[in-house]
Amino acid sequence: MIRIKGIFFVAIDQSKPLSDQGPFDVVMHKLLGKEWRQIIEDYRQTHPEVTVLDPPDAIQHLRNRQFMLQAVADLNLSDSYGKVGVPRQLVIKKDASSIPDAVTKSGLILPLVAKPLIADGSAKSHELSLAFDQKSLQKLEPPLVLQEFVNHGGVLFKVYIVGETIKVVRRFSLPDDVCKRELSKNAGVYHVPRVSCAAASADDANLDPRVAELPPRPLLEKLAKELRHRLGLRLFNLDIIREHGSRDRFYVIDINYFPV
Repeated sequence: MIRIKGIFFVAIDQSKPLSDQGPFDVVMHKLLGKEWRQIIEDYRQTHPEVTVLDPPDAIQHLRNRQFMLQAVADLNLSDSYGKVGVPRQLVIKKDASSIPDAVTKSGLILPLVAKPLIADGSAKSHELSLAFDQKSLQKLEPPLVLQEFVNHGGVLFKVYIVGETIKVVRRFSLPDDVCKRELSKNAGVYHVPRVSCAAASADDANLDPRVAELPPRPLLEKLAKELRHRLGLRLFNLDIIREHGSRDRFYVIDINYFPV
């Protein structure tokens, strides 16, 4: 189908200089490492006529969860279609024994979602845990980000953004009743199976309409436009949840580059 439209994908040979290959109209990449970043930056300087998806420095911004959501927090997006924010969070770079005091001083409320600080696309960067009490906080492994858990009916929305095109799908997430059940047991750390992946699709599930209703399109369009500008990216996705019991209160909990 793509070839019928005159689009051809050509694999880049990493053993050869990029400037010796092509000519390309668009370069799409998701490789890591300083060497590759420099190659792409040099190529952008010498081939300004080629669209590079996306600038390495802009992509790098999403590799660290300490800064990932800052663009959303700075927006304070609120209009007639709803309000979009981010969960309160705390960054812990070392010394797990200091986490309980840091959480107390920050005013964060348990349970807390623990995420690896570095989001490099690896399986480990998707590992999540829930901490239910002060004692369990010391069992976590820094560097990490702690986010307040927001009840959201066990469903999240993956918002894929490709240029000005937006596609939204539903994914099963951590159900609220897990938090209630584990809290009642005074459980420590609950390790969460990977959520929001394609295998967890909730698009065909029989869901409560109040939970399944997609975020308003105008709100998503405004959010996507602002983030394209602020992040300098054209190929990324947002993980968004709706606060349970609310129709118009949304939180962005993760941003991923070039999701597959």
